[in-house]
Amino acid sequence: MNNLKILLVDDEPDVLDFLTFNLQKEGYEVFTASDGGEAVQMTKKVSPNLILLDVMMPKVDGIEACKEIRNLPEGKDALIVFLTARTEDYSQIAGLDAGADDYVSKPIKPRVLISRIKALLRRRFQSDDTSIFDVGGGIKINKENYSVRVDNKDVSLPKKEFELLYLLASKPGKVFTREDILHKIWGEDVVVGDRTIDVHIRKLRQKLGDEIIKTLKGIGYKFEF
Repeated sequence: MNNLKILLVDDEPDVLDFLTFNLQKEGYEVFTASDGGEAVQMTKKVSPNLILLDVMMPKVDGIEACKEIRNLPEGKDALIVFLTARTEDYSQIAGLDAGADDYVSKPIKPRVLISRIKALLRRRFQSDDTSIFDVGGGIKINKENYSVRVDNKDVSLPKKEFELLYLLASKPGKVFTREDILHKIWGEDVVVGDRTIDVHIRKLRQKLGDEIIKTLKGIGYKFEF
């Protein structure tokens, strides 16, 4: 997945230099912009595979830039990750509505950022006909025989737990609402309560680790590591 294009957008020169250095070390082709308006123009120019977009910027902020980028032919399929020090729920909801795929909180840890980027790009460019896929964090899922391996050890999951894991892991960073999960996993003809989702999430965390499934309070869940 090296030589993929990443657009890095931040109004702090030190952040741009720091992240550019770390991303180039991984073999990515890095482009930079210092505000949202410049990010939109750069997207038109280079058609990036992934955009790391700061939220708080002068002129055009990250939320507005994301909305504009999503309306561009060159940006509609790009992965967009917000870089933000803001933790308020309303900021996350606004980002989801604008079309963001994931968030990375500042101060940014390079190893965490690189791991997140690799997971997102791996899912985007993975062939759909591959029966076994590595979702990162030492977790491999075989969708043909409903098996899961963690650090080369088999982990037994009942069917619904497997289907829930597969749904979340199929799009790392994407937030699935509770309604989405109920519809996709249990269907419209089966009546289950919210507590059912909570129990299945708790069991997955017990077996796979507490950190890979994140809760967005009042919204839903997403897979990451």
